[in-house]
Amino acid sequence: MWNRILDTALRQLIVTDALELTWPDGHTTRYGDGSPPVRVELHRDDIVQRLVLRPDLTLGNAYMDGDLTVANDDLDGLLSMLMRNRQRGRTTVLMGAARRLASPVQRLARRNPLTRSRQNVAHHYDLSSELYDLFLDTDRQYSCAYFTDPDMSLDAAQEAKKHHIARKLCIRPGMRILDIGCGWGGMALTLARDYGARVVGVTLSEEQHRIAGQRVREAGLTDRIDIRMQDYREVAGPFDRIVSVGMFEHVGKPHYQTYFDKVRDVLTPDGVALIHTIGTATRPRATSEWVRTHIFPGGYLPALSDIQHAVEHSGLMPTDIEVLRLHYAKTLRHWRDRFEAQADRAAALYDDRFVRMWRFYLSAAERSFVDERLVVFQIQLARDKMAVPLTRDYLYVREDAQAAMAAQ
Repeated sequence: MWNRILDTALRQLIVTDALELTWPDGHTTRYGDGSPPVRVELHRDDIVQRLVLRPDLTLGNAYMDGDLTVANDDLDGLLSMLMRNRQRGRTTVLMGAARRLASPVQRLARRNPLTRSRQNVAHHYDLSSELYDLFLDTDRQYSCAYFTDPDMSLDAAQEAKKHHIARKLCIRPGMRILDIGCGWGGMALTLARDYGARVVGVTLSEEQHRIAGQRVREAGLTDRIDIRMQDYREVAGPFDRIVSVGMFEHVGKPHYQTYFDKVRDVLTPDGVALIHTIGTATRPRATSEWVRTHIFPGGYLPALSDIQHAVEHSGLMPTDIEVLRLHYAKTLRHWRDRFEAQADRAAALYDDRFVRMWRFYLSAAERSFVDERLVVFQIQLARDKMAVPLTRDYLYVREDAQAAMAAQ
């Protein structure tokens, strides 16, 4: 019965491209009319039933456990094929039912009170620091880079991201800045060292707190940077500027109003905030069950409508919204290539199953930006609509000056 149900679902889903599926009993079925096909083999009978009942979670789990293998380990090809068909409107009764069943679970999973927030952060960010050394840039920027040149290195693109954000903050020396979710301290160091700011960085990760504090001390900037193990809800202002890069994904939709009310409350009357977050250019939807289970518990990728509803009720003024489309896909490709080059070291830190989990995570994330509608939003907010210039020319002064110097 379960074979027949999965067979029907795959015939409904896969129209473009092609899949050749070898079932646990050894027979092979082809779906779609593309060439060459992606070849997948299932190695356990119970995988079929689990794919029917919980397709998203089971696909990732089966790959991690070696119960599903892809010819030539073409994971990108498999995920891209599935996402492209889904993006073209191909869906199944099973997929619709799975989304409906996920909704009430998602509402519970999105709640992130203080205790759960700390647990969720520890699950991902308190992994071995050596793991992140394998694939991040030298500044440990664990968020979307900004590729002003498609051929630039990851380190250069991450540096460009930080300065692009800094320009949006319109910083003057001596300003007090709150960095919500400061990570390993790279943004705080840049704002203090290059822009003369005084920065308070907050994180719930013990490992990030330790490393960021160490970096601040080594840079001799303890008089300008204060790294705290603290939740954003516990911070007292005022701050001239607020920046948050790659943290909003962990806030949880039920807490959006609390988040933006807090931003407004601790921001000075002429203050500016910049929120950099992954989001979806679709209507609000459930987050991947596999990602929520294994990678980012409590995570939720907002639609712009999710964000704007809370912003409107906070009294903050959106002064600029930029949508970065394929920048994160390029970032993830750099991370994936770096990780694969160091896969043996990752396996030594954890095990082969962890390597397959991380590979699935990075590949699925990249394909979601390429084949689906994930994007990055950079949302500039203020309490006063005149807090920033009326045109966007100020964002590109640094590039113009650098180009002029290079031409001399």
